[in-house]
Amino acid sequence: MYSEKRSGEGNGEAVLSTIKFDEELDARGLYCPEPVMLLHNRIAEVPIGGVLKVVATDPSTTRDIPRFCQFLNHPLIHSEETGKEFLFFIRRGS
Repeated sequence: MYSEKRSGEGNGEAVLSTIKFDEELDARGLYCPEPVMLLHNRIAEVPIGGVLKVVATDPSTTRDIPRFCQFLNHPLIHSEETGKEFLFFIRRGS
């Protein structure tokens, strides 16, 4: 199990949160449809209830990954844009 530590602003004070994940998919530099194709294969390696962290640079993933999650019943527990990267945390459904 890994942790992603993020800091941000909240009411003028720094907020630190930790998101735990089991596996990571680095899809940086890949373009549609490759990130979702890799996600489809990689999510199968995550235990049911486990979390997959996905890092991508293709802006189309902000549309495609949430739709993938909705269609296949994998909860998207967090997503954010950090500079030129897009970050997603997906809990594997049953």
